[in-house]
Amino acid sequence: MDKVVKKAVFIDRDGVINEDFGYVFQPRDFRFIGGIFDFCHVAQSRGYLLIVVTNQAGIARGYYSEHDFRILNDWMLKEFETRGVHITHVYYCPYHPSLGIGHYKRESEDRKPNPGMILRARDDYGIDLVQSLLIGDKDSDIEAGQAAGIGTLIALKGKYPITEKPSVIRIYDVMDAVCCLA
Repeated sequence: MDKVVKKAVFIDRDGVINEDFGYVFQPRDFRFIGGIFDFCHVAQSRGYLLIVVTNQAGIARGYYSEHDFRILNDWMLKEFETRGVHITHVYYCPYHPSLGIGHYKRESEDRKPNPGMILRARDDYGIDLVQSLLIGDKDSDIEAGQAAGIGTLIALKGKYPITEKPSVIRIYDVMDAVCCLA
């Protein structure tokens, strides 16, 4: 019997799914990036799992709580579902090694550029990382994908500069990533 190969698109949240206004934690401040729903539809139709991997330093810094994050996350997932898109899982890291408060001030293998969230998704869902993609808007996203061994790394131009690397595909609109889907 042939083993079913699972592939995924790993998507950063702030700056790729939504406009990055800094520490967005309420639906009223959440603005979806143009084309994100269409891109996710195409990826889903081509057999990709959709996995969100997001650092949430706002929790670590005390700007909002994990409860606040979950409320926004549930709302975001419903918005995707309403548009026929199923997000398989949202992994988030609430820690920061230097700016965190209380128990949130610590190193974490999940905090990008570390690959922890990606590796957990691989193990949880049996994902072949070589056949998978990552879309991010910061060096830390790309570095996490490289460290995990993701086959295709895509940098979406946004408010942060991203170091030029020959192994990274640069895009200016999230729909440009469709050409990278198998």
